[in-house]
Amino acid sequence: MTDSSRSELAHLLQLLRLERQADLEEYQTRIVNTPLSERRKRGTSWFPVVVTESGFGLGERLYLEIERTTDIRTPHLFGTGKSVSLFSQASDARNPDAINGIVSFLGFNRMRIIFHVDELPDWIDDGRLGVNLLFDETSYTEMEKAVRTVMNADRNATARLRDVLLGQQPPAFDRKMFAPAIPHLNESQGRAVANALQAQDVAVIHGPPGTGKTTTLVETILLTLKTEKQVLVCSPSNASVDLLTDLLAARGTDVVRIGHPARVGEDTLKHTLDMRLQADKQFSQIKKLRKQADEYSRLAHQYKRNFGRTEREQRKLILAEARKLSQEANQTEKYLTDKVLTGAQVVTCTLVGAGNRLLEGRNFRTVFLDEAAQAPEPATWIPVLKAGRVIFAGDHCQLPPTIKSLEAAREGLGVTLFEKVVARQPEAPVMLQTQYRMHEKIMNFSNRQFYGGQLQAAGSVRDAVLGEGEVLREPFTFLDTAGCGFTEESNPGNQSLSNPEEGQLLLRYLGQVLEALLAENENAMERIRIGIISPYRAQVEYLEEAVADFPLLHEHRKSVTIHTIDGFQGQERDIIGISLVRSNDDGEIGFLQDVRRMNVALTRAKKKLVVAGDSATLANHPFYQAFLTYVDETSGYRSAWEFMA
Repeated sequence: MTDSSRSELAHLLQLLRLERQADLEEYQTRIVNTPLSERRKRGTSWFPVVVTESGFGLGERLYLEIERTTDIRTPHLFGTGKSVSLFSQASDARNPDAINGIVSFLGFNRMRIIFHVDELPDWIDDGRLGVNLLFDETSYTEMEKAVRTVMNADRNATARLRDVLLGQQPPAFDRKMFAPAIPHLNESQGRAVANALQAQDVAVIHGPPGTGKTTTLVETILLTLKTEKQVLVCSPSNASVDLLTDLLAARGTDVVRIGHPARVGEDTLKHTLDMRLQADKQFSQIKKLRKQADEYSRLAHQYKRNFGRTEREQRKLILAEARKLSQEANQTEKYLTDKVLTGAQVVTCTLVGAGNRLLEGRNFRTVFLDEAAQAPEPATWIPVLKAGRVIFAGDHCQLPPTIKSLEAAREGLGVTLFEKVVARQPEAPVMLQTQYRMHEKIMNFSNRQFYGGQLQAAGSVRDAVLGEGEVLREPFTFLDTAGCGFTEESNPGNQSLSNPEEGQLLLRYLGQVLEALLAENENAMERIRIGIISPYRAQVEYLEEAVADFPLLHEHRKSVTIHTIDGFQGQERDIIGISLVRSNDDGEIGFLQDVRRMNVALTRAKKKLVVAGDSATLANHPFYQAFLTYVDETSGYRSAWEFMA
């Protein structure tokens, strides 16, 4: 390894430690060093809670269903797949008696927690219970271990792959390898598949919005399986892993999903290792052995301290039998696990999940990494350690990874391995160039700013509009609030910003769009879906409440999704409304400076994109100055004054 590669990876370790520290400090601020009353307000603790159900679920794992009885309208930060601890009396968030688990189901005031213990502690019945969010230490441990292993690799497959990915050696391609034509793929998709099949160490499927990246990736995986017995498929998020699992299974592929069942979507559960094991005829034998072992263990512990030699020998024999039965159950389960994993054509998991002990010692000729442009580099190395070659898929012009340490982000932790490969190995990427989502006018601004004007709108979407009326046949509208006095407001509670008057304007305009739609076709809302987006959480919360004041939007609320930009990644809607929020005398635009995030927002709409913002505030930034020029070019400008009665 060159000194520059070693130095780069050593620097990466330093940045990872900064990120871990920032994450830990945030956790300590939110939970450990914060009084319970404040944690309840912030939504990082529920207290008190009552147990409404208990039992054994998937994989014979113990679960509790709990419900909070106070603060029932307080927003919270819990989520499916999050690590939590259940504690008693709540006097101390670091209660050593607390038991840890993972949230498998979440309603607004209910959650189901799957625990890592075999039996519940006695204090469950002693007093009031509470739940805290936990700090995720496992991910950092796995990432640091992976980076160290990569750094120390010498004269092996990992060392060779490391040097190619970091640009120290050129990638190799077998250009003589025949890549079959796939009728339902377009020309650029076909080139991306061929490039991936011919790659000896790395290839990149670069998929801008709406270009069919996932379709192309799935076809590449299926063709790879014609020459390889098994592949590993990973992604940073559980949702993305679940999607690929389901798509591959639907094509008749034998897929096994690795991961805690609590973190897996309901439709994907049948493909998890836990469910595959339970479906095996021998699994009932494992349950029987474990039940017998538990019975023997309980019997042995019934003996008191003061007993004679005979009782002591008897207890020793009973405990030995319990251990024997437990070992037999474990050996049988290991045999079944190995059988399922070895027989699978595709193993799917998250990036950190690739470090699971179940995959220890297993290597793959090809590892596929989807949404790789959203993955921090240290996490990406975890599955790469198992690879002979890597096929990346993603788009570095959309959402970057979330980095909590400002210093680590500034020093480069936000630069992904995907980006490094694209920048350092120009032979590796093929960009998909035909998009199937957006009207051409919606597409073209992002096309020019991010994709060198190389994207083409497919004929099926190029001119697709909502209807014949004036407000319906125009695909792109900018509602300019400049000079209207719609000033942004700071929200001390969540340190976010809102702009209620801008929100009202956007909702009023969207209401007019719906009115025009229903005038042309009274059943239009049976097929039309609307998304309302803002970069600011406070504005999202405002819009969620304010939509009730607009009769048509409220009537069709089930067809309307309101979320942050991040919440819309990978999604699309017929109509998208965006509230930019920022309006001030200083030209401060905050989050809006993250133009990759804005690229996501601007490319979610299929037939109608509406952006509300203050041109006077936006124009100080070159990206938004170009945006305003594009607005004029497409005749999409509307002043907010037109809508003020």
